[in-house]
Amino acid sequence: MFNITVSEEIKACWPQYRGTAVLATVKNTLYSEPLWEEIAHFTEHLRATETTESIKHQAAIVATREAYRACGKDPSRYRPSAEALRRRLLRGLELYQIDTLVDLINLVSLRTGYSIGGFDADKIVGTNLCLGIGKQDEAFEGIGRGVLNIEHMPVIRDAAGGIGTPTSDHERTKMGIDTCHILAIINGYSGSEGLQDAADMTINLLQRYASAEKCSSWMF
Repeated sequence: MFNITVSEEIKACWPQYRGTAVLATVKNTLYSEPLWEEIAHFTEHLRATETTESIKHQAAIVATREAYRACGKDPSRYRPSAEALRRRLLRGLELYQIDTLVDLINLVSLRTGYSIGGFDADKIVGTNLCLGIGKQDEAFEGIGRGVLNIEHMPVIRDAAGGIGTPTSDHERTKMGIDTCHILAIINGYSGSEGLQDAADMTINLLQRYASAEKCSSWMF
């Protein structure tokens, strides 16, 4: 079990933040056809009902953007992942197919609007994690993005440094085909409403598509 706390600097900038964590033992695969059928169904629905303008009004996305501004970061230059995923689909592009764990976390993020960190729990250093704000010149290698400027950005840190922001997670703790334990952190910048549903959805998908066992979730 991990102990996850919220720093005083985040509480001062964005006191309504609430988070939920999901921890599970899993078996990853390169591809899950039924999962991608769910993703295709969601994509069709999103494109029929939303626009790149309307998604700006989705509660979780709005709150995450405003939290960025409160911390001093421009959310239009460094988009939160949930917004970026929806924008990609609405531009007529398809999601990148990575592996089952990454793909299902992306689906939960798309459905809920929450930016979600998905980590290989065995790569996390220590058991204490803290949500803080990125510092000037703080080293952070985003997954597939290279060096990411996380100054003034909310960041989850373990004992060795940053592992996740709402824009991108770190290469050091990313999930892969050999991942056996997943830690998912669901960031509720809009508050606690809906977080438990998102955690339940994550566990359900993990059980159906990643043979998840020993699943637990908790608020922080």
